[in-house]
Amino acid sequence: MVKEASRHTALKTALWSVGLNTVFAVVKAFAGISGHSFALVADAIESSTDILASLLVYAGLRYATRPADSNHPYGHGKAEPLITFLVVGFLVASALFIAHQSWTNIQQPHEMPKAFTLPVLLVIIVVKEAAYRMVHRRSRQTGSSSLLADAWHHRSDAITSLLAFTGISLALLLGPGYEEADDWAALAASGFIMFNAYLIFRPALGEIMDEHQYDELLNNIRKTAAQVTGVKGTEKCYIRKTGMSFHVDLHMQVDAQITVEEGHAIAHKLKDTLMRQFPDIADILIHVEPFPQ
Repeated sequence: MVKEASRHTALKTALWSVGLNTVFAVVKAFAGISGHSFALVADAIESSTDILASLLVYAGLRYATRPADSNHPYGHGKAEPLITFLVVGFLVASALFIAHQSWTNIQQPHEMPKAFTLPVLLVIIVVKEAAYRMVHRRSRQTGSSSLLADAWHHRSDAITSLLAFTGISLALLLGPGYEEADDWAALAASGFIMFNAYLIFRPALGEIMDEHQYDELLNNIRKTAAQVTGVKGTEKCYIRKTGMSFHVDLHMQVDAQITVEEGHAIAHKLKDTLMRQFPDIADILIHVEPFPQ
């Protein structure tokens, strides 16, 4: 069961991202069109996809944090990486569109971008980097992979805005004949967006494939288990992440001479201890084995 505090934090953060991306998409589009900067328009396009992505994250979190039921005994957490895949799809689509349009613009003459777009971009860079740090911190607090994807959206926005700032600055500095510097910046931004999409996709794929990525939690489980009376040792320990929670399969070793009832009681004591010590664990399945003589 996902902690209510974590659920509330994740949902509130996702809604905050929707609002911020909406404001910046409008600002970038207006400044880009009026300032003759396709790099800024490309930035606005990415922010528009960020709005849809953040809405997907919000909807996905609402579903993924629903409690387990008879049809979903492990909960609904696997919806989180699936939503992350959709977010990655939006990123890839926007990157391909920006790359195509940038290349088209490079081959056609157009107006020099306006200088007023530079302070607009500076504000965006600072705010978006701050947003990345805040959402990334909350993704770590809640263990949400879709919030992590949302955080990287903000970092992506900050860097694409930085590239747009560089391109516009070069165009203005070098003067007539270098108007396409702005478009080259947008093309570079599309490449970065694609790379960023991979960084978001990879951990989500590992989560949905139950890839082991939790050595710190595993070591802490073993250390805690060793302190429980009657536990002689631990053997196999498998951890899989389901949304913002973990499911653990643990092999516990006990004295081979004790009764089944005594072994069962020790297993319950161990489970209660671990569930109390690690509130992000949704459930633990403990298998009892004899300690080798």
